[in-house]
Amino acid sequence: MSRYTGPVVDAHHHFWEPRLGHQPWLRPGAAIPFRYGDYAQIKRDYLPEDLRRDAVSAGIDLVGSVTMETEWELDDPVGEMRYTAALAAEHGLPDAAVAHAVLADPDVDDVLEQLAAVSLVRGVREKPGQAPTAGQASGWATALDDPAWRRGFSRLAAHGLSFELQTAWWHLDTAAELFAQHPEVPVAVNHAGLPSDRSPDAMAAWRKALRSVAALEHVTLKVSGIGVPGRAWTAPLNRPVVEGAVEAFGVDRVMLASNFPVDSLTGSYAEVYGGFLDLTAEWSSEEQSAVFARTAVRTYRLPSALLDGSLRRGGPPASGTAGSPRS
Repeated sequence: MSRYTGPVVDAHHHFWEPRLGHQPWLRPGAAIPFRYGDYAQIKRDYLPEDLRRDAVSAGIDLVGSVTMETEWELDDPVGEMRYTAALAAEHGLPDAAVAHAVLADPDVDDVLEQLAAVSLVRGVREKPGQAPTAGQASGWATALDDPAWRRGFSRLAAHGLSFELQTAWWHLDTAAELFAQHPEVPVAVNHAGLPSDRSPDAMAAWRKALRSVAALEHVTLKVSGIGVPGRAWTAPLNRPVVEGAVEAFGVDRVMLASNFPVDSLTGSYAEVYGGFLDLTAEWSSEEQSAVFARTAVRTYRLPSALLDGSLRRGGPPASGTAGSPRS
């Protein structure tokens, strides 16, 4: 067993050009409350060649990627995916995308139909909100409790779309109850359920919350966005998260990902992926391959050829190489 050197699929990152003005929170002068604090340094372009450059800096073999919605203007969710598809056509990345939709919208079916027609789109994320702390979670209503939002969620499968959940771990029990009612909707929990408090009691409660959703076979977990405000991204700091994630879900339902450029606020791409490589160095090659690439390929219906090197992503894809987006 040794450090992993095989193919990597970065299963959670963002591409954006803030100068175009499509993300209100990234416009000049905008300053929303943000879990990492001051985020001015990520108000810069981050595009496929930036991701490739960062992968080279980390010494990883990046063969594919999945880009996440960026809190684009709410009245134009399809426009964000058309923008993303144009990037993919020009640069060969991303290989798949997750869109945004307002699930409580009475006309959400029309939006989902349009999103599903964009070949890169695999799923939808709409953040349901969260209580500020675990101690305030009891009785705190989020979109997960909203009947209209739940109706919209139930429509995802009809359009061949999955769901991406980003909320704090203290709402995972509510999420698990909803997801159990809809096993036809695949779900990926983002950012490991946001375990920012690393105290022993908080981590024990986080592991218990993870188990509530891990019991559902159609749910996977992304270990991404696990930086801690004010602390450098290091392997020792994040070992409990990686190990707790795998303990709950197993390697075949865990994906390691960068959340770049957002997590550049906590460490470089080389530090994040270098940490993942250090933390998994004693694992078997099959376990390493699962968390770095195979689970993402299966989850996002990517071409299996990405894993054996017969389909490279060094530039625009050759016609006909990518396979069916719904396969």
